[in-house]
Parts: sequence; C-alpha cells; structure tokens
Amino acid sequence: MIVGLSNPKKKYHNTRHNAGSWYIYSLIKYHSNILKEDKKFLGFTSFLNIMSNNIKVFIPNIFMNINGYAIYKIAFFYKIRLSEILVIHDDLDLKPGIIKFKYSYGHSGHNGLRSIINEFHNQKINFYRFRIGIGRPINKNEISSFVLSPPSHSEMILIKKSILDAIKENYFFKSI
Repeated sequence: MIVGLSNPKKKYHNTRHNAGSWYIYSLIKYHSNILKEDKKFLGFTSFLNIMSNNIKVFIPNIFMNINGYAIYKIAFFYKIRLSEILVIHDDLDLKPGIIKFKYSYGHSGHNGLRSIINEFHNQKINFYRFRIGIGRPINKNEISSFVLSPPSHSEMILIKKSILDAIKENYFFKSI
C-alpha cells in the first residue's frame, strides 16, 4: 500500500504538510486513475498496477497527528503489514525539490509518522518512507505555521518537479 500523509483536504490541501497527498494525486493522474472517498477508512482510496504490482493507494482525510488511525484501519482490513506500506510525507530536513527514499524505523519528529508508529503498537519494524523536501523555516519556533502554509511559487515548482520525476522513473519501485 502507498499512503500519502495529509491533513483534511479542503482547508489544508495546498500546505507543505500535505506534500504526501500531492504525490498520490500526481501518481493517480499519471496512471489515468481516480481516487474515491471511502468513509469507512476515513480517506480516499484507489488501486493501481505498477510494474506488475497491485497496489492499494490511500490518502487519509483526517488530521496529520491522527493519520495513523486511518492507516491502521485500512491496513488491518486488507491484512497489510507496516513493513508493506510506503509512507509518503513532507520532510523539513530536505530542501524543496529534494526527495529521498528510506527504509527504517522512527518518526524524526514528524507527527504523522509518530501517529502511524503508535497505531501499529510501537512495533520497532522498519517501514518504507518517501521523503519530499519542503525546507525548514529559519526560526524553529515557526515550524507549525511553516508546515501549515503553502510553499512559495518557486518552491512549489521544485516540489512538483521532484514528484513528477519520481513517478516517471518509478523511483521507489526500483529501490525496493
């Protein structure tokens, strides 16, 4: 399963913290598919076939700090282990336009990742992460307002380009 972390779509869609959902929307569009709201799982779902892999795609439609609840709920229903989930999320430690694939345990301070780890009962299991750089504010006291605000036009161009390049290259499927 591929999950794009997000805050509820309407109000927060264009904020940096929703970079994970931007990836999913671009992936779905690239494969000429659609997402459907699935209230049972508190989000938007679809299926894709990429490089002969049948993949469930999911964007939670609840707040970032409780995304893990929706992800656990859908994973439990479909019997998907945490180690079989690719979590796509924003990353303050990477500059806009920089993306990195990681397979490890931990949340690095990201509330969405923290929620996932908590919901999966703090299992110390490595899981796949696709980190999308959003940059970091100069003042660390401004992190909350920074992630909940839209990127500048030039930052958005870099972020969108990195997302599209990763999709075209099947970046993480070649890494697994």
